[in-house]
Amino acid sequence: MRADESGFEIAQQHGGWVVRMWWPVGPITGGPQRVTVEPADDAEPRDVVRGISTTVLRRLDIAAAINLAKMAPEAQQTLQDYAQRLSASAEAAGQLLAAEGVSERYLATLAATYAAMADSGAPAPVPWLARLIERRPETIKDHLKKARRDGYLGTVAGKAGGELTDKAKAVLDSLVTEDR
Repeated sequence: MRADESGFEIAQQHGGWVVRMWWPVGPITGGPQRVTVEPADDAEPRDVVRGISTTVLRRLDIAAAINLAKMAPEAQQTLQDYAQRLSASAEAAGQLLAAEGVSERYLATLAATYAAMADSGAPAPVPWLARLIERRPETIKDHLKKARRDGYLGTVAGKAGGELTDKAKAVLDSLVTEDR
């Protein structure tokens, strides 16, 4: 495995071929974002002259590569840091809710936190948010529906989470500006 500031790379050799799988920095929640197949340095010319075979591709062990990448110390630290940032964001949403009620600042923060939790592969983002905000999951679901209706959170077909809208980004940018 090789890691740098941009991500993690796992290499597997299959016959005369080296398969490199790459994930960006952040929680590893699924397969690689990039796969390259190249002749191995020590490959016999006869093994590579006819190109990559389907046999080589079928031998890819993506599940093993994912497990290896998840166990890397760099990935563990990244996951821990990311979880702490998400928790802090959810707690900030809870503070905004307590101070302002269901305001645009709260909805934008809630939408951003929910989208990030879903993107990170959190298995149950709503109950996690509910615990951190100290509200019932049903309440958080209602607030997320309002965030969608009010234009802070878009949908992604067939997936939990959603896209943060420009409206939400503008509200969040104003929050950052206020903190300076």
